[in-house]
Amino acid sequence: MKLSTRGKYGLYAMYYLAAHAGEGPLPLQSISTMGGVPKQYLEQLLGNLRRAGLVSTVRGAQGGYQIAVAPETVSLRDIIDAVEGPIELSECASADNACRRSGTCPVRWVWQRVTDSINTELEKIKLSDMLTQACESEEEQP
Repeated sequence: MKLSTRGKYGLYAMYYLAAHAGEGPLPLQSISTMGGVPKQYLEQLLGNLRRAGLVSTVRGAQGGYQIAVAPETVSLRDIIDAVEGPIELSECASADNACRRSGTCPVRWVWQRVTDSINTELEKIKLSDMLTQACESEEEQP
């Protein structure tokens, strides 16, 4: 299983906005340039994050995007769910009637357990943890 570019770029955009919180709205161009993300693609992702309440927009000449919530309240699962949708390793992990064998399938519980484990770990990691980890990595470099 691989995280798509939507998830990667969504995490990066939220990290960048959190790292620049309090500086006012950031133009799409600066977010795009720093992450190497095509502007149109980034605009779609930021729209998803805005609809999820994680990002706000300011219109006008000095407008742009900014984080709408405290980084310590946002989990990586919140971000991934906003841009990708819920993570499921198999459709049957969440849908009781995904196939005719759902009730008796010997493998279904494995997909449910692994899906739950991934989502639990993503829920534990907060955006603020990414900021802290980045600061610690910078301090360790000579």
